[in-house]
Amino acid sequence: MNSDRTRRPTSARDKAEALFKPAAPKAPKPADRRPSIPGAKELVSLRIDRSVLDHFQSGGPGWQDRINNALRQAAGIGGDEAVTPDELNSSNDG
Repeated sequence: MNSDRTRRPTSARDKAEALFKPAAPKAPKPADRRPSIPGAKELVSLRIDRSVLDHFQSGGPGWQDRINNALRQAAGIGGDEAVTPDELNSSNDG
């Protein structure tokens, strides 16, 4: 037998392990951002003070839209848009 050759695996396990190379670590793929639909709203969980929630809920249905408008104003991206009656439904008075 020639000593220059690489020794071949003899057991089934050694043969199987020889077939697989360690995987190179891959950088995690950044999350794909879904295209934004104008006027669409995202469902989020938000922790706010009880007094703030009471303030907005005291105005009746549409309190989530009022919070959204106040946040838009605070962020400097508008927020004085009026909510039309057809936009008011049970999903936004929650």
